[in-house]
Formats: sequence, C-alpha cells, structure tokens
Amino acid sequence: MTSDLWTMLFLQGWASALLRGGMTTVLVGVLGMAFGLVVASPLAVARWRGVRLLSPLIDVYSILVRSIPGLLVIYLLFFGSVQSFERVAGAFGFQPARDVYPFFIGLVSIATISCAYSIEVLRGALETIPKGLFEAAQALAVPRHVTFFKIIVPLALRAAAGGLNNVWQMTIKDTSLVSVVGLQEVMRVAAIASGITRSPLVFYVLAALMYFAITGVSQWLFARLERHLERGFGVR
Repeated sequence: MTSDLWTMLFLQGWASALLRGGMTTVLVGVLGMAFGLVVASPLAVARWRGVRLLSPLIDVYSILVRSIPGLLVIYLLFFGSVQSFERVAGAFGFQPARDVYPFFIGLVSIATISCAYSIEVLRGALETIPKGLFEAAQALAVPRHVTFFKIIVPLALRAAAGGLNNVWQMTIKDTSLVSVVGLQEVMRVAAIASGITRSPLVFYVLAALMYFAITGVSQWLFARLERHLERGFGVR
C-alpha cells in the first residue's frame, strides 16, 4: 500500500498536481475575498448611512446572494455569461472556456458571494461605534475625513475582524464549488485523480488535509491580526 501510494503521488505526479490545485484555491480565495471587500466597504458605509435609493438596492443584493446556495450563484453567473463571452473572445481568436474563463468566472463568483457577507459584517461593525464619538469629534472641530479614517475605520476593523475571519473561512470552502466550471483547484484535481487511480478515499483525504492546512494557517494569521487591532484597548 505504501509503495502504491508513493507511485500515485510522486511517480505519477499527483502530489504536484494537488499542490498546484492548492495554490489555485488560495489564489482564487485571496483575490475573491480582496475584490469582495473592496466592493463591500463603500456599500457597507452606504448601508450604514442609510443612503436613499442605494441602501435598499444593497439590501436586495445582500439578501438575494446570501439566500441562494453558492453553487447556484456560480451556475447562474457561468451559464448566464459564457456564450456571450465566448462570442466576443472568439472574434479576437481566444478560447476563454478552455483557458481564462473558468478562472475568471470562479473569481467573480467567489467575490460576489464574499462581498454579500462582508457587507453585513462591516455594517454591523460600524453600528457598534458609539454616536458619542461623532459628537465629540464634531465638538472638537475634527474634519469629517479625519474622523472617519482615524477613528471610525480602526474601531470598525477591530469589531469586524472576527466576522471577516468567518467570511474568509467560508470563502476558502466555497472555492471547492468552482470546480463545476472546470477550474483546476483542489477538489477538481482530487476528483480527477480519484477517477483515474480508482483511489477516491486517498485523494479526498489529502484534499481535506490541504483545506485543513489552509484554514489552520489562516486562523493563526487572523488571530495575530486581531491581537494587533486590540492594542491600546487594554486587551492582550
């Protein structure tokens, strides 16, 4: 059994394929979460401020995406756009469905999902900030942009760190869903390897260990970030 495992993983090259799949998983997760946060931040502020017309639309988007399974979001985005994308790209001699499009749609899907959850986390963090801080800053004639970036943002980040950690953990697990569009991430590689070698238990256990390693390192990094954000608040 040990020799068979060595042959499958190293002589047949499945170990390196799993590692490449792991790097794709992390890349899609990191970029998806980053793009999601970039979009979610101003939307959360608008939702917190109760901006007319915009705030109800943000609510509809957030509730809609959070109500639909992640797999269905990916299917809707993929099948709702792939033909149009192929026509445009084909006119320029590209093959998006084979080359770029699975990665692109996977990234957009993960960003869309993480953005919806991040909006609620950031809005909730902003809601925890006492109104007295705004009144004190106004009484001291502190400019609004200074109040926001020097007082509000640090306090909101401190309150949102735990929630964003949960969003990240969910995002990493959701990357497994993008295998349905052909992206070669951990689950896709494990499924292909298990079919070819007829050893599904081996490769799905290895995939589980890879996810555990990724989320374990992420948890450690977020714990360090939370300790850093707690400095000056009397928390060690």
